[in-house]
Amino acid sequence: MIDPIDQLLVNALMEDSRRSLKALAQITGLSAPSVGERLRRLEERGVLRGFTVDVDPRSLGYQLQAIVRIRPLPGRLQEVERHVVSTPEFTECDKVTGEDCFIARLQVRSMEQLDTVLDRLSLIAESNTAIIKKSPVKRRLPPMG
Repeated sequence: MIDPIDQLLVNALMEDSRRSLKALAQITGLSAPSVGERLRRLEERGVLRGFTVDVDPRSLGYQLQAIVRIRPLPGRLQEVERHVVSTPEFTECDKVTGEDCFIARLQVRSMEQLDTVLDRLSLIAESNTAIIKKSPVKRRLPPMG
């Protein structure tokens, strides 16, 4: 668990990971050195794993996103995992329970590129693909309280 001040820090960094110690100090009412110490402790405890940027794939020409449910052919589980890891168009992948072994997010520039990626996958797995129309909930933290 984290205390209310740590929650303020985490929320502020989730909104903008480039905030300065001075800005974070103003948000929390602490001094900049105190904020720095809290951030260091949050990192040591594994609460904060890193600071990142948010890049819009569309700005790089990736116009389509898809969710792909993947069911490896018999005996091909490890091969499918290696294939997904080594295919850069797969930007996220979770190994899950149920009929499908993997659920992955795919970013492509065109339907033709989607077909190419899925055709290579079809040699080792069955898949079911859904094109993402909109993402009403972006990645976010669960409630911290």
